[in-house]
Amino acid sequence: MNTPGILRRLAAMMYEGTLLFGVAFVSTALFLFAGGGTSGLEGWRHVALQVYLGAVFAGYFLWCWLRGGQTLAMKAWNIRLIAPMHTRVPPGKALLRFVLAVLLVPSGIGILWAFFDHERQFLHDRLVGTRLVSVER
Repeated sequence: MNTPGILRRLAAMMYEGTLLFGVAFVSTALFLFAGGGTSGLEGWRHVALQVYLGAVFAGYFLWCWLRGGQTLAMKAWNIRLIAPMHTRVPPGKALLRFVLAVLLVPSGIGILWAFFDHERQFLHDRLVGTRLVSVER
């Protein structure tokens, strides 16, 4: 199985960001509705919203990766997440990949790594032992 190009993976990440904006919008609306609106959205309520959104995002990615190795954006760009030996990703690896991606991708380190990696994998995939592969249609 071959590794999708870096530009293709970045395009999928951009698409993923657009989808996550919608997920965050709806999730925030539900949070505010359940919590009585925006008044008093500072202090612990602000932190609670951030934790809630982090859990929603983690749930989205884990559900997609554990069910078939693809989020909606990954399906659109024909990319799949696999574990060694081309198997499904175990829950622990999926969670660790999510956490490392959240930490490494915004800094750019995780993406820059792919330019120097011999298989062009992102740093969080290299550290967890997962890989992104092209899906044949």
